[in-house]
Amino acid sequence: MTRTWDADWEARRAGQACPMCAEGRPDDSHGNARIFAGRVSDAYLVRGDVGQPGYTIVIWRGPHIADPTQLSDADATAFFREVLTVARSLEAHYRPAKLNFETLGNTVPHLHTHVIPRYVTDDSPGEPARLMRLPGTHREPIPEAIFHRDVAALRVALSRSPGRSR
Repeated sequence: MTRTWDADWEARRAGQACPMCAEGRPDDSHGNARIFAGRVSDAYLVRGDVGQPGYTIVIWRGPHIADPTQLSDADATAFFREVLTVARSLEAHYRPAKLNFETLGNTVPHLHTHVIPRYVTDDSPGEPARLMRLPGTHREPIPEAIFHRDVAALRVALSRSPGRSR
């Protein structure tokens, strides 16, 4: 069976009905907590069924773009500097074996980067992060108390970072 891009792909890629643009810069996004508000991005710690401590999504908050190649050099530098700021805080807090960075946009074509801590206890060590969630598998959300503890600690650490907007 051959799959094709959705008929409205180019319109969505251009920003039509973009959910990331429409949501603004909320403190909470789909149950995920904002841990960083930078000059050009927001970072959200994910609690949901990913079940991976520290899984964070860094979202571009400038005018809609789908790919980093659409950024000016200055904006690209600012965005990836903020991604690295968040990643370094995750690394210091969680002490993972490795961090994975995924900038995809195949589902929601708005620039965002997944920062995924990988641990020696992962179900799929050495495999790409996307293979951690194979069809038919389910991981429990991070327990609420642990999630809120991590949110608070990361917000404190990131509040000391250069480039924070608030």
